[in-house]
Amino acid sequence: MALWPGDGPIWVMGCGNMGGALLSRWLACGMVADRLTVIDPAPAQIEGIRWGATPPQGTPALLILGVKPQMLDVAAAALAAQIGPKTVIVSILAGVECASLRTRFPAAGAIVRAMPNLPARLGKGVTGLFATDGRKHDAVDALFAAAGHVEWLASESDFHAITALSGSGPAFVYRFIGALADGGAELGLPQDQALRLARAMVEGAAALSITTNLDPVELARQVTSPNGTTAAGLAVLDEENHFAAKVRDTLEAAAQRSKELADAAKSG
Repeated sequence: MALWPGDGPIWVMGCGNMGGALLSRWLACGMVADRLTVIDPAPAQIEGIRWGATPPQGTPALLILGVKPQMLDVAAAALAAQIGPKTVIVSILAGVECASLRTRFPAAGAIVRAMPNLPARLGKGVTGLFATDGRKHDAVDALFAAAGHVEWLASESDFHAITALSGSGPAFVYRFIGALADGGAELGLPQDQALRLARAMVEGAAALSITTNLDPVELARQVTSPNGTTAAGLAVLDEENHFAAKVRDTLEAAAQRSKELADAAKSG
């Protein structure tokens, strides 16, 4: 299966956890390895893929830009001269806006921002997309659909929210799973068993939420018997709205950092 049209080169600049997750998924879905070049100073060997610290000769058909936002200018200095009007740039840099990318890569064709998340490795990711021309690009859509759920954003300003909610969100869920497991262990379960139970419970609860499409409040109501064990636990979570407020503050902090990164890229 061709995940990207044509036969031009595909370059991945920066292949950390997120870039590696996407690359693994695309290879599993049939992306042709010999079209790929990974540009990274600390290469990890994947059979059939060229790795190097500097860009190869030529012009890519697709450039996945996955360096840290603070390294944007370094990446642009290395790449800009080789980017042409037939190059589609897909940036997964948190906070870096399309205008900042266009300043660094003036000769590029389409520029698309993407905010994927780590479960993309399993095809269970969530990716927000936005293009400089304000339209949906079918080839980019298909590329990220292979990694999970895709949402095209109506406004680039929505990226701060999606970065906080679905981009950073898995980390918040993992912390919650860990807290549940620790709580179960404190109640007397072996730690490894408590962790298995917490993971399986979260997987099942999420699957039911998706399958039924019911409001989360309604699903919680269905679990809760009057004056029962769940009601006793929810009373603690809901006390003075502390839990909801803490989640809101968590997302606001992540969104604020996204705005700060955007401002830094503008001034850079």
